[in-house]
Formats: sequence, structure tokens, C-alpha cells
Amino acid sequence: MTERVVPEPQRRRRKPTKQGTVLSEQVIVATALRLIGQHGAAALTVRRLGAALGADPSAVYRYFHNTDDLMLAVADELIGRAQHGLELSGDWRADLRAIGMRVHAAYQAHPQAAMLAAHRTTGRDNEIRAVETILGVLRSAGFPDREAVPIYHAFIDQALAFASQDAAALALPAPARAADLAVWRVRYGRLGPDTHPNIAATAHLLITDMDRSGYPFALDLLLEAAAARLATHRA
Repeated sequence: MTERVVPEPQRRRRKPTKQGTVLSEQVIVATALRLIGQHGAAALTVRRLGAALGADPSAVYRYFHNTDDLMLAVADELIGRAQHGLELSGDWRADLRAIGMRVHAAYQAHPQAAMLAAHRTTGRDNEIRAVETILGVLRSAGFPDREAVPIYHAFIDQALAFASQDAAALALPAPARAADLAVWRVRYGRLGPDTHPNIAATAHLLITDMDRSGYPFALDLLLEAAAARLATHRA
């Protein structure tokens, strides 16, 4: 792709595509998200996107500078979906937990895209709104700015790291995912106390716990640590 993006009022296509769709940035991003979900990273080509839209691939140039620009828009769309319908309660721990779980859920709903997008910084509207919201929750709770920023950093990096890791597991072919989970039962569950006393003592718990995401527990640990730090500022 080349630098041909034009302002929104000038790029709107009034004539529907072969699929009966009027092109817009939102339509292109939604289509890209669907294609990535079906075919993975290889789906993000202008040719395949044009075919799915029923439009000449060059039409995408009017909306995005290149495929990376489109990928950033996809990343920002996931961030936006995580915030959709969010209502803050005023309880900073409850609000941050809700935001974190929303981020995780939005990425798990689109695991293929999550692996491509979770590590990106978009600088787009949805991301900016999320950063503003999270910092606002922390500062309103009473965290001084020198604490609010690193806590924000740890909070969002934790959310995105778990989102990416859990998405990678979800994106595995079903037989591979089942085989990975079976290792805890078949291999770890059979280790004896004479050679592996700690694993043998906890194997029944490992088999159950490793079948679900560790994010909710890790999030609670982070929020508890943040609350402890806040208490020192109030003392």
C-alpha cells in the first residue's frame, strides 16, 4: 500500500460493492477481523480483503496507508469492544477488575487477532479513551501520579499478556489443545511422591487449575498489591 489515505468526507463510497456493502473504515476493520479469525495472519492482504468486500483491492488504500495501519485499526477495534457498555461504579478495585476482565474477554473472542494485536500501541481513539479511563480510576482513588502511572503500566501489560497467551492456546487446533491439557493428567498426574513430592501432592489441583486462565487470580493479586500501596499513602 502507499500513502493515498484521504479524509473521511472525501473517501466515502456511496455506491455499494458487489456484496451490497457501502465501504467505510468500520466495515473494512470488521471484515479484516473476520478474515483473521478464519485464516490467521495470512488473511490480512489487500487482495483477500478486497475479495471479501466485493471491491477492488485498491479501494482499501483510501482508508489505510498500509496493512500495518489496518492492523493497528483492528487492534484498536478490540480495545473499543472491551470498553463497550462499561459503566464505572466509583469503586476503583471493582472498576479496574471489570476493565481487566473485559479486555481479556474481548481478546479471547478473537484469538487469532489477539495474537497479532495485543502487543501493539495504536494511538487511536479507543486506546486513548482506555488509557484516560484507567488513569482516571487510579488518580480518583487517591494514587499519586508517580504511583498511578506504573500501576497502570503493570495493569495493562498483565491484561494484554494473559490475553495474548490465552488467545494462543485457544487458537491451537482442537487436537493440539486437548493434548496439551492431557499432559497434566497423563504425565504430571502419574508422578510419584518419592521422586516428585510437591507435584504428587498437588496434582489433583494442577489438573483442574491448569485447564483455565490464570488471569483472574493474577489480576486480584495485582489489585491487592496496589491497595496495599495506596494504604501506605493514606497512613
